[in-house]
Amino acid sequence: MKIALIGATGNVGSRILAELVSRGHEVTAIVRHPEKVPNGAGVTAKKGDVYDKDGLAALLKGHDAVISSVHFTASDPKTLVEAVRDSGVKRYLVVGGAGSLEVAPGVTLVSTPDFPPEYKAEATKGGEFLNMLHGEGEIDWTFLSPSAAFVPGERTGKFRLGGDQLLTTNKGSSISFEDYAIALVDELEKPAHSRQRFTVGY
Repeated sequence: MKIALIGATGNVGSRILAELVSRGHEVTAIVRHPEKVPNGAGVTAKKGDVYDKDGLAALLKGHDAVISSVHFTASDPKTLVEAVRDSGVKRYLVVGGAGSLEVAPGVTLVSTPDFPPEYKAEATKGGEFLNMLHGEGEIDWTFLSPSAAFVPGERTGKFRLGGDQLLTTNKGSSISFEDYAIALVDELEKPAHSRQRFTVGY
C-alpha cells in the first residue's frame, strides 16, 4: 500500500516506518526535517507542517492510508483531521495515548491521583482527539492506545489487544514501541477496528 506517515522520525514513528518498510509498503515520511529520515527502498521523505492544513492535504493526496504519529500537544487534531478529509484519503490511523483508557467503569487513567502530572496535558489532549474522532462521519479512522508504559524494547510479536480498558499484568501495564508498531500495521493490513479505539499491551 501507499502510506503517508506523519511524524516518521519520532520514537514511535521510526518503529512504524521500519515495520511498514519491512512488509513492503511504500511510505511517504512527512516530517519537519526530511534529512533525518533514513534512506531506503520504499521511503520518500517530504517536509511537512502539521499546522498547515492545505499543505498537509496536498502531501497526503493519493495515498491508501494516513498514519499520524505526533504529540497531541505539538499538533492540532482538528487541522490533522481536516487535512486528511481534504486529501480524499479515507483511511486514518492515529497513534493514541493511554490516558483516555479506563481503569474502572467510567474512570480514565489520566483522572487517577497517581497519574504523572508531566504527562497530563498530553493525555488530556489525546482524549479530546479521540472524542472528536467519535463524531467524525467521513473518515474511516482507528485510534490505537498503547499501555501505560510505552517504551523502547524488543519486537516480540507477542501481545494482547483490548478495547477501552487499560491492559495490565502482575508486572504492570506496558508495550514496546516495536510491538506497538506490529499491532498498528496489522490493523492497517487487516482492518478490525473501523471507527474504534483499541489498545495493545502485554
